[in-house]
Amino acid sequence: MIRLRRPATAAALALAAATTAVLGFAGPASAHVSVNPKEETQGSYGRFAFRVPNESDTAATTKVEVVLPENAPVGSVSTMPVPGWTVAVEKRKVDPPIDVHGSQLTEAVSKLTWTATGDAAVKPGQFQEFPVSMGPLPQVDRMVFKTLQTYSDGNVARWIEEPTPGAEEPENPAPVLTLAPASTSASATPGASPAGQAAADDDDDEDSDGAATGLAIAGLVAGLAGLVLGGLAFARTRRESAPKA
Repeated sequence: MIRLRRPATAAALALAAATTAVLGFAGPASAHVSVNPKEETQGSYGRFAFRVPNESDTAATTKVEVVLPENAPVGSVSTMPVPGWTVAVEKRKVDPPIDVHGSQLTEAVSKLTWTATGDAAVKPGQFQEFPVSMGPLPQVDRMVFKTLQTYSDGNVARWIEEPTPGAEEPENPAPVLTLAPASTSASATPGASPAGQAAADDDDDEDSDGAATGLAIAGLVAGLAGLVLGGLAFARTRRESAPKA
């Protein structure tokens, strides 16, 4: 019996060692700053959250800086209050101006900086979200938000590398928002502007109203003619049936 137990124990130890080796090689997945949701539509408005996990075992995250892309300015950017954090908004001049509902804006937000106050810093093993409202979103395929994450020990994580489609994720990827073209209405006339489409719809309505009126008049005339013919036939019948003198 003893000889049977020893191989079993050795096999168990070997399995445990192999499992540890595999887990050791795999390692924990590296968490990084991201933007959620990750996809939206060009020209729309949206609420987004920059999610910042703390990767340090000993230090807390005390400051987060998000840089908006220069090639994709946004007309309206507003932040939601985060308890225990202050936010500083930096702007820059844009040329040509941004057209937002007929208004020409010559400035756009270039950078958002959140700084922790008191005991609000993101502790090890925690994450924090920083909500932002943006729009109208630019006519580009994607927006890359280069981000700096500062720790209480002075270290700075630089999430600034732009991911390449089809390639492996870089070591320090920047948050990326993918933008899809706005879909057009399937019922609209091809190549027609909204004003032109409305005018075409009005013409169709006028044609329909005219046709209905014509049919109504024709029906009225036919009805009157029927009454006249009926009256004549009735009078003729009375004359033929009257007794001769």
